[in-house]
Amino acid sequence: MTETGVPRSSGPRTMSQGFIAQYAAEAAMQTEGVVRLDAGGAAAIKAAFGYEHEGAGIQVVFREDSEDIVQITVYPVIEFGRIVPEVAWNIQEHVKSDVETFTGLVVDQVDVHVKDIIEPQTTEMEDSDA
Repeated sequence: MTETGVPRSSGPRTMSQGFIAQYAAEAAMQTEGVVRLDAGGAAAIKAAFGYEHEGAGIQVVFREDSEDIVQITVYPVIEFGRIVPEVAWNIQEHVKSDVETFTGLVVDQVDVHVKDIIEPQTTEMEDSDA
């Protein structure tokens, strides 16, 4: 057991990468300045065929020498006008904290690859177009 009361795996992996990716995606989306996560080409193709990809925009890899250590890559789309390194740092902090808290795993690293920066969509802009 970990300090959070979540059992750690002592043999075969007890958590799927998709399960962990869902926690990481939720944490990333809670970060101010993140508009959405970019699922990438493979996930878009799967979605076209009706397959749902858990934690789209997140990649989770277990370290080869341990069942309790993961490396996570996040592919966010950031709101224009934000300080990108600050948003990326906050994503790293939120993802590491939430995944470790809710899964009991150790997050070795969180890489952030910003996929796009877009203008914020506001209801005022949409109302003026109508």
